[in-house]
Amino acid sequence: MASRNAKDGVNEARAVNKLKNDKKQTDEADLLTVPDGWKEEPFTKDDNPRGMLDESSFATLFPKYRESYLKDCWPLVEKALGETYIKASLDLIEGSMTVCTTRKTFDPYAIIRARDLIKLLARSVPFEHAVRILQDDVACDIIKVGTLVRNTERFVKRRQRLIGPKGSTLKALELLTNCYVMVQGNTVSALGPYNGLKEVRKVVTDTMKNIHPIYNIKTLMIKRELSKDPELRLQNWERFLPKFRHKNLAKRKEPKKKSVKKEYTPFPPQQPDSQIDKELATGEFFLRESVKKRKRMEEIKVKQAEALTKKQEQRNKAFIPPKEKPLLKKTKAPVESKLDIDAIKEKVKKAKTKKLGAPPVNPAPPAACTTNKKKKTKSKS
Repeated sequence: MASRNAKDGVNEARAVNKLKNDKKQTDEADLLTVPDGWKEEPFTKDDNPRGMLDESSFATLFPKYRESYLKDCWPLVEKALGETYIKASLDLIEGSMTVCTTRKTFDPYAIIRARDLIKLLARSVPFEHAVRILQDDVACDIIKVGTLVRNTERFVKRRQRLIGPKGSTLKALELLTNCYVMVQGNTVSALGPYNGLKEVRKVVTDTMKNIHPIYNIKTLMIKRELSKDPELRLQNWERFLPKFRHKNLAKRKEPKKKSVKKEYTPFPPQQPDSQIDKELATGEFFLRESVKKRKRMEEIKVKQAEALTKKQEQRNKAFIPPKEKPLLKKTKAPVESKLDIDAIKEKVKKAKTKKLGAPPVNPAPPAACTTNKKKKTKSKS
């Protein structure tokens, strides 16, 4: 009995510990998950009343074709950065933009946002979109795609594939990720929330690796629909997502000359004879130098004579007339057989007697009509 009571007590203790651990895990999960609609409070001057201790600055170069646009919109840039007490300067001679903190700057992260702003402006992003980087819930990502593909023709094709016909693919990507995407030159600039920037980077890198963006767009659409369902929100979505396999339809080209493997032999191949061995075999090794030279010259002359004859034959080919085709013999016309005139006359007579045949040339007057007339005259008399 005592042992049973002890076992029951141990089981109860284990069950209580298990419940406590489960509760602890659920509490930690609740703490880690961010509730919907939650926003971080903005950083104000009261959080850092003394300002910055040291000045920090960033500079970036811009291309020549952006000079006129930046010159026009620079007052707006200075006004936007002036709200966070950051000084901005534009140097048109060097072709650079510089931002730096001042004594009044209270937000330490504001200089990083200002650096991203001038980077986006240099990458041909319009000011209306680039100024959104100064907000707390907006970030940017500049993806360098120029080094991902070596062949320039392939790079241009894949970059155009990312944009799509009339920019439709890029627009679909923007709607699904809530990001602004700008494709310019060797870079892709993206601006939006952090989760959207992750998806944009994945789609861009996959496109440069020859994976069509429509596949990633389809998965993003399915994820968007699944996130709306509260029951499926916390489940694994792998069973719902499509699995696209890369099908290489092009067959491997077979070589014209197929090398056949020789049978393996443990013995090495016989060493070829050297020049001295060949001379010893023929007896040239024991000849004088003058005789060897004379023999070489004779061999060269023989080779030259052979080459000359070959060239002469090739030249003479042009003067050889081509073989003409033999003329066709005239075939004698067949001798016309003599016509049997008597037989033809008989055939014509027979044809005239038939009803279905042609009418006679000089038709005789009908005999019935004359007899009737004679009868009538007799009756009158």
